[in-house]
Amino acid sequence: MFKIGEKAPALSLPNQDEVEISLRDLEGKWIVLYFYPKDNTPGCTTEACDFTAALPNFDGLNAVILGVSPDSPKKHRSFIEKQKLGLTLLADESTEVAQSYGVWQLKKFCGKEYMGIVRSTFLINPEGKIASIWENVKVAGHANVVKEKLEALQK
Repeated sequence: MFKIGEKAPALSLPNQDEVEISLRDLEGKWIVLYFYPKDNTPGCTTEACDFTAALPNFDGLNAVILGVSPDSPKKHRSFIEKQKLGLTLLADESTEVAQSYGVWQLKKFCGKEYMGIVRSTFLINPEGKIASIWENVKVAGHANVVKEKLEALQK
């Protein structure tokens, strides 16, 4: 994992509309980059809905929220439409970006081991450096915790 103050790994991924989004294009803004396992699953839906509900709070903080999972742009579009999300979701189908951020890890479920995304969030400052990291995120209240941290860092 990274240390606070380190340069965030570069990323360029297609969003739900198959438009490439790159961190370099967002310089000067705060970026909430959250990694989640899969569209339309209970925890991921709750997290995406919570971030959508909190969007107005983040807009006032010069922040962009980007969700990243291995799902395709088409699946992201469907997820956004079904859940009425206001977020930009990025498709990391190769898991290359998840690997560069250290969130593609060995997981265990029902006695089986497999590789998957460990729910994590990175707050990236306007200079492209990591300002805060949350690992093994618990969904309940997470969007508010991130907002409070962002507010504290901007004071």
